[in-house]
Amino acid sequence: MENARKGSIVSRANSIGSTSASSVPNTDDEDSDCAQESPKETYKDQRRRAHTQAEQKRRDAIKKGYNDLQAIVPTCEQQDFSISSQKLSKAIVLQKTIDYIQFLHKEKKKQEEEVSTLRKDVMALKIMKVNYEQIVKAHQNNPNEGKNQISDEVKFNVFQGIMDSLFQSFNASVSVTSFQELSACVFSWIEEHCKPQTLRDIVIGVLHKVKSQLY
Repeated sequence: MENARKGSIVSRANSIGSTSASSVPNTDDEDSDCAQESPKETYKDQRRRAHTQAEQKRRDAIKKGYNDLQAIVPTCEQQDFSISSQKLSKAIVLQKTIDYIQFLHKEKKKQEEEVSTLRKDVMALKIMKVNYEQIVKAHQNNPNEGKNQISDEVKFNVFQGIMDSLFQSFNASVSVTSFQELSACVFSWIEEHCKPQTLRDIVIGVLHKVKSQLY
């Protein structure tokens, strides 16, 4: 009887111990699981933080770009004091920038045309300078020339002959569609038809014609 009672007590103790052991969590396994999950969460956090920083840098760069455009483009400055406190939208900044670039292109083209016109003016002045120098030189080489006075009618005939010859080429070369085109054509005509040698040939031809009429 004593042995049976001891066996029953041992059996109950074993049963209670088994139940208690089964109810206690496996500390080693959970520590292992936590150790595995923690790096994964940290890596995700790092990636999320890196993405957030990169996105912030991108937005800062875009914001700085728009601020620079507003500082560079004069038309982005607020002119209306009633809306001076309002910030220009990105779409407006871009449109004003495009308009300003187009304006600069037009100004550049206009300045290039002005430079071209000035160059033609310089060329015309050089041609006139050469012609006057030749006239002065011819007068210095023949100081007695011109003593025998001729009538104003003859001088007018000479002038008219020169102008008639020049007008023929002028009329054929110069367009009068607009004043700008007229100006450009005039300088082109001067460069082509008013060269010293060309003018010299015209004058010589007219003088021979007038001389033949006089004598």
